Amino acid sequence: MTPFVKFREARDPGDFVQIAGLADIIWREHYTPIIGRAQVAYMLERFQSGEAIARQVADATNYFLIQEGSTPVGYLAIQKRGQELFLSKVYLLREYRGLGIGKKAMDFIAEKAREYGCDRIALTVNKNNDLSIKAYEKMGFENKGALVTDIGEGFVMDDYLMVNSLKNTSSDATENSPV
Repeated sequence: MTPFVKFREARDPGDFVQIAGLADIIWREHYTPIIGRAQVAYMLERFQSGEAIARQVADATNYFLIQEGSTPVGYLAIQKRGQELFLSKVYLLREYRGLGIGKKAMDFIAEKAREYGCDRIALTVNKNNDLSIKAYEKMGFENKGALVTDIGEGFVMDDYLMVNSLKNTSSDATENSPV
């Protein structure tokens, strides 16, 4: 049975701190084997601290807490970029993966894209994040090539750009990825 899931827009410092706490758990568990402990710590501080999230929200990124009932189980972040909705982040706590919540999150994101007048969803995913890449491909995302982004302190994000038109955004492919 799929849990009761809701998406609540993050609007205040308390929400941002809550998201930062979720990020700390999810990122350390999922990304440490992929990019290493030092880069995870750097990225959490630079991009997923309460203060960093507040700056992103002020710069037109929309964060949403993903809740099962009233329990926060993950979060997502999106930003409208012309006709494209950029999916910056979508993460679930490990114990809530494989329950259909990731599919509901992707359906919510597609709904937001339509609401914003976008015709496609784009995201970046680490080249070594095999589970997520496979999940996105099953959802109809296409790999559009490599992107390497210098994020400072000697670290880079070594990603693929993946894009999906809104006609192909729903699937059950999120079982084992952090989505």
